[in-house]
Amino acid sequence: MDTEAMRSFVLAAELGQLQHAADELGVTQQAVSKRIAALERELEVRLFTRTARGVELTLDGQAFLPHARGVVAGVDRAVTAVRPGSRALRIDVLGYRSAQAVVLHDYWRAHPGTDLDVVTLRVDDPHVAAAAVQAGEVDASFRTVTDPATLPRDVRLVRAFDSPLELLVGPRHPLASARTLTPPQLRRLRIWVPGIAPRSEWAQFYDQLAAAFDLRVDAAGPHFGDEVLLDTLADSADVATLVGARDRYLWPAHYDLRRIPIVNPTLAYPLYLMVPATNPHPGLRAVIDHLARLAPLPGAVWLPSWAHASPL
Repeated sequence: MDTEAMRSFVLAAELGQLQHAADELGVTQQAVSKRIAALERELEVRLFTRTARGVELTLDGQAFLPHARGVVAGVDRAVTAVRPGSRALRIDVLGYRSAQAVVLHDYWRAHPGTDLDVVTLRVDDPHVAAAAVQAGEVDASFRTVTDPATLPRDVRLVRAFDSPLELLVGPRHPLASARTLTPPQLRRLRIWVPGIAPRSEWAQFYDQLAAAFDLRVDAAGPHFGDEVLLDTLADSADVATLVGARDRYLWPAHYDLRRIPIVNPTLAYPLYLMVPATNPHPGLRAVIDHLARLAPLPGAVWLPSWAHASPL
């Protein structure tokens, strides 16, 4: 089956007009029309009905569209896997306000000519992110497979940087006036981190952190978003949460939330970059070099077990 005909069909379905699909593909409207007609003959169904405003999917077209999208995406991934330099450097981050995104923004500001595409896969299992790197869907991912034996052979981990944690509390919290805190001062606090996903790297991190310092990490309830979490902290005299020092959070000024560094030791989340073991994107080397130049955390630092293990 002609994949370019399927690509023409997908674009026409999304844009609603054959001419718009032709413009996207850099061909004539007649060429797009012929491709789609040939596809319809091969499938022995009508995919579109023609209207005064353009084209509309038939029921058969609606059924065919998601599968056609998958085929076109698969072809694009296959091409990208062998020609990674033909498009922007695509890096997956946990969120656009995360420390990873902040560090990438700093890199881009220092190298404004870089063709960089920052995305978020919105998956919790790091093995899914590793598969995306392996397939060429992304060129790198700020995720960690904590057991090296489960990492695909053609994907490797690069240590990126350690993200120090801060306690985030509202103005009525008993620790709100502290300039710094030590881990023993966090005992018996309700540290609320909603929506910790099973099998995620951060679930393992919080399990080890709680065990190491006898902390009460409460993961109860779904995570309804940062806004709800910040609302709760602003109104509470006993709820706190942990955030990365580089993470960006925005809240109304009257919330008066406090970010308090944790020291002696600093509690840090180790961040890694999953990258292809062979044929990486040409732009990836400069990003890795930038990460290597980030200043290490001063003083004593606590890290989970996998950050001390080899060969990570």
